[in-house]
Order: sequence, then structure tokens, then C-alpha cells
Amino acid sequence: MLKILGRNNSSNVQKVTWLCGELGIPNEREDYGGAFANTKDDYYLSLNPNSRVPTIIEDDFVLWESNAIVRYLCNKYSKGEMAPADPRDYADADRWMDWKHTTLLPLITPIFWGLVRTPEAERDYAAIDTARKGMIDILWILEKRLTGRDYMMGDRLTMADIPLGMNIYRWLTLVEDRPPMPALEAWYARIAARPAFKEHVLDIPLT
Repeated sequence: MLKILGRNNSSNVQKVTWLCGELGIPNEREDYGGAFANTKDDYYLSLNPNSRVPTIIEDDFVLWESNAIVRYLCNKYSKGEMAPADPRDYADADRWMDWKHTTLLPLITPIFWGLVRTPEAERDYAAIDTARKGMIDILWILEKRLTGRDYMMGDRLTMADIPLGMNIYRWLTLVEDRPPMPALEAWYARIAARPAFKEHVLDIPLT
């Protein structure tokens, strides 16, 4: 059985647990990281030298980096569906996963940390607002992509939607001062209506 090491309130862990829920992959999860403060233990470091979550163990195979885990599980359990079969479609989905990491994540992170993990009296609202404005600029790219599409790759959920779903949840939950983006909001509503997303993401408080 697949073992997932990581706390359930980590967005990177939630990518994996949500995906497992979508695909019906049996798994066992153990709490690591955050308040559990055990990712620097010798055992964990022997699996993941980065001291971060998640890490998966499948028989004698160990894998870390959440996007790599998502790709691996999609290819193993849902080739041709969650992992597109056509090489060009796969590359298209793959680039949106990287775009999320390189372009969107650096802007949503100061918003999340500033509004969720920083006491109100210590918040740098100027930095938060700078990130908010930057997010709006880049989310028009996503709005254009999703116009006329139910999901990132068309009419079905794929690996391209998983990382983005985590960050857009935080954006729409935490930021009220934002322009309407109908295609993005409709896409997120489809994501939020999925039982696996509700169980593994929405039902767990942002912390």
C-alpha cells in the first residue's frame, strides 16, 4: 500500500491525498512536518534529504517533491486520463504544473503566510497588497486559458488541475479585493464540488 508522509494541512500533501481520493488509490498517511517537527529525524532525512513534505513510499520506491509525485501517480494509475496519452498534450499539462510553481506560487505564498500564519499586528500589508496585484496580473493568463474549457485540458480533470486547484482555493478564500474572472471562478466551482477535494482540502482548515 502507498504510504504518504506529511501532515494533512500542508497544501503539497493535499495535492497527493486529493489525487489519491480522485483515483481511489489505497494509502496510509503519517503525520510529518509542521507542528510535528519530525522531518529532521534521521529516519525521515534518509528518505528525503530536503526535510520537507510530502514523501511517498511504495514498496522499496521512495519519491519526494509533490509535483513529481502527482505526475508519477497519474502516469501509473491513470495514463490516458489524468496523465494525457498524447506527448504534446502531456507536455501542455506538464508546463501548467511548472507555471504554477514558478510564476503563481511566489505570489500566493506571501498572501497566505501574511494572512494566515502571521499575527495581525505583525502583518506587512504593503507586501501582501503587492502580491495581490501581481496575482491579478498573472491570473488573467489562467482566465484566458480556462475560457471555453471545463478544466485545464478540456472536459476532464487532469494532473494540470491538481497543483493549481490548491493555490486558487487560497486565493479565492483569502482575497476579497479582486476583479471577477468568470472562467476561473467556474473552473474552481467544479473543483470545489468534487467529493475528493472537499474531503482532503475544504474540510481541513487553512493553517
